[in-house]
Amino acid sequence: MTISSHLSELKRKHEVLSQRVEEAQKSPSSDDLTVVELKKQKLRLKEEISKYAN
Repeated sequence: MTISSHLSELKRKHEVLSQRVEEAQKSPSSDDLTVVELKKQKLRLKEEISKYAN
């Protein structure tokens, strides 16, 4: 896997997590722990993306 394809995959996963966070925040049945965990995953991806982007 090339760096650019890996970076593209990370960005795709980040976007999917963003959508999941939005859906979880809108849903009355989701709990705060789920939202926090999704946000942590999103942050880890963002950090990895910035590592490869530089």
